[in-house]
Amino acid sequence: MTTFTRFEDLPAWNTAKNLSNLIYDLSDQGKFARDFGLRDQIRRAAVSVMSNIAEGFDSSTNPLFRSYLSRAKASAGEVKSQLYLARDRDYIRHEDFKKARELAESCSGQLRGFLSYLRKVERSK
Repeated sequence: MTTFTRFEDLPAWNTAKNLSNLIYDLSDQGKFARDFGLRDQIRRAAVSVMSNIAEGFDSSTNPLFRSYLSRAKASAGEVKSQLYLARDRDYIRHEDFKKARELAESCSGQLRGFLSYLRKVERSK
């Protein structure tokens, strides 16, 4: 596996960044922009994904890194859940919902794979 020296090189972080930007774009429009509670919560959750990946990368140990990655994965689930509400409230179009949900699922899968890899590395020591 490639050794990463910067969190910006992690595929999961880049997916999370794309997800955050999409969430900001979607939540800046129409009724979504006026639902301050949902808008702010989904934005915080999306930013939490990329922030926890970055913070974990710069942490001091693999167990701590795994903990941050687990939090990032949980936040991706939170984004996905909130997207359903935004779709159900007609705040976003189905196509936008699908694109954002796929990004959240992709990020979650990348994090799951990375966590699995880090656990294997830890067990082999």
